[in-house]
Amino acid sequence: MAALGWLTPRRRSATARSVLAGEAAAEAARKTSAADDDAALLTGTSEEAPEEPMFPVAGDVRAAAFFDLDNTVMQGAAIFHFGRGLYKRKFFERRELTRFAWQQAWFRLAGVEDPEHMQDARDSALSIVKGHRVSELMSIGEEIYDEYMADRIWPGTRALAQAHLDAGQKVWLVTAAPVETATIIARRLGLTGALGTVAESVDGVYTGRLVGEPLHGPAKAEAVRALAAAEDLDLDRCAAYSDSHNDIPMLSLVGHPYAINPDTKLRKHARARDWRLRDYRTGRKAAKVGIPAAAGVGALAGGTAAALALHRRRR
Repeated sequence: MAALGWLTPRRRSATARSVLAGEAAAEAARKTSAADDDAALLTGTSEEAPEEPMFPVAGDVRAAAFFDLDNTVMQGAAIFHFGRGLYKRKFFERRELTRFAWQQAWFRLAGVEDPEHMQDARDSALSIVKGHRVSELMSIGEEIYDEYMADRIWPGTRALAQAHLDAGQKVWLVTAAPVETATIIARRLGLTGALGTVAESVDGVYTGRLVGEPLHGPAKAEAVRALAAAEDLDLDRCAAYSDSHNDIPMLSLVGHPYAINPDTKLRKHARARDWRLRDYRTGRKAAKVGIPAAAGVGALAGGTAAALALHRRRR
């Protein structure tokens, strides 16, 4: 579902499809937020929570926070975890699950998004949901969150989001994941809402097409800009959080950018501009960003080897 030929964020400008994707995401997010204003907030603290920052400023209603999802709020890729849940419910065959598993293994080992892997995963997701009702996938998504995602939320990032909520500010997820999946995660975390990739639906049924393009790179920045205009936010007073250099356009929009669990390129960019950094990964090596903790390396290697072996047998 991702567009082909991604360039670096500083060189690639927003296209008309990026603007369309951003505006569609902003509109979907505002509608969902309005419907969920009475949702209960989750509470809790963690030993991993960072020291209380100077920002956010309590009572500043023209400020808000925008959080990337994959590897910023949650370990791994939401689309992969969603795919696991759909496979369990027999939405697709084992070979598709193998492809999802390999993409997830690459994401964890490399610590960065591979555009071709992300495109493949999202194309697969579009074909899988085509013809299904939006309400059906939303209901299943609630179950999948409990099964595969709830235990993968980074406590430190969750604490940052809670700090904004406690200050009376709105908090939005901004992700290339489907907006329905992102909305479920936002609701379960007690956040305001989510900006995500919008899949076209007619009469409540998915068509297998997108509105615009995936909410990735410049499209995220367009979504944040559109939402800020609609919500009368001052971006200079807002914050954005991400792990990926692909989100530099979004981070550069706000007055308070944070690099969370950053990949190598984002870490370098953030240090050069004196952006704040937070890293909640365990077992992180200073020169090698994105390597899983030692306790998980063996299991990951075994799973990757099994996925590759199955892939070779089926070719």
